[in-house]
Amino acid sequence: MASIKLNRNGRILSYIFGNETFTYVVKRLLQALLTLLLASALCFAIIELAPGNYLDTLSQNPKISPETLQQYKQEFGLDKPAIEQYLLWLQQIVTRGNFGRSFVYQRSVASLLWERVPATLLMAIASLIVTWAIAIPLGIVAAVNQNKTVDRVLQVVSYTAQGFPSFITALLLLFFAQNTSPLFPVGGMTSIDHADLPWWGQILDYCWHLILPTVALSITSFAGLQRLMRGQFLDVLRQDYIRTARAKGLPDNRVIYVHALRNAINPLVTLLGFEFASLLSGAFIAEFFFNWPGLGKLTLEAVTNQDLYLVMASLMMGAAMLIVGNLLADLLLKAIDPRIKLENIQ
Repeated sequence: MASIKLNRNGRILSYIFGNETFTYVVKRLLQALLTLLLASALCFAIIELAPGNYLDTLSQNPKISPETLQQYKQEFGLDKPAIEQYLLWLQQIVTRGNFGRSFVYQRSVASLLWERVPATLLMAIASLIVTWAIAIPLGIVAAVNQNKTVDRVLQVVSYTAQGFPSFITALLLLFFAQNTSPLFPVGGMTSIDHADLPWWGQILDYCWHLILPTVALSITSFAGLQRLMRGQFLDVLRQDYIRTARAKGLPDNRVIYVHALRNAINPLVTLLGFEFASLLSGAFIAEFFFNWPGLGKLTLEAVTNQDLYLVMASLMMGAAMLIVGNLLADLLLKAIDPRIKLENIQ
């Protein structure tokens, strides 16, 4: 029995460690660690090159004595050389998982991030779902009706939407909300009576507050994705196997939504990680205009206040989310098309 169990465990371990997906994920995660290390060093250098620090702001307050400033300087480690500050910051991350303490909030940086990241992820994921749910069908409709009225109208809409900067879109939505008040809320993530609502009411309240920020993030992304989907679908419709499928008498719906769509969408899936990253960067603007309590707003406040360790941790969190988004896009591409070899994906 013992030998059978050992053989079974050996086969399981051999399958796991010999599995292409497992090997690829491990390789990407190791690359991610190196990328984050280099990104952290670059970010720290840029922050240090900026004039002044958090204590310079405090020194303008006449109520704070020079002795108190010196105490803060030693407490925050700002009395040490920049390279030593960076190495000590890395050491406490590796040994204790401690990303430092916020100068302004006087709290652990990690606790601040964990409070804000879910809100940013909620907005970015909601925008991603809305963008793909609208852009993919409209891209197909435009391709199938190439050069017809529907196609021309959609091209005008996509060009117009893509030309609108995110902050202009946010301002227009704020103006719209003001003139239709109280149809749409424009501030915060919840209503005043959120805690008194039942669980399903709280979910609806989140969704209600999410509408305008999601629209502001989705408009520009939807326009680019719709045009890309149209171009990819037109290329696929010209392929020989599509002509063959139609010559065999297959229904148009089957040709379009089974044969053509599966191959046309592959290049778009590879862009999913970059799309997710662009939504995260665009979330900064949406969070600012709609007072959304997310990572972007926290990072902006940290940069303004020169809150060193909070800025560093926020930038690292953004880089980590970008890496994870690209990894998930590659795995999704493999799931959609098993013929693709992960080792060939750059």
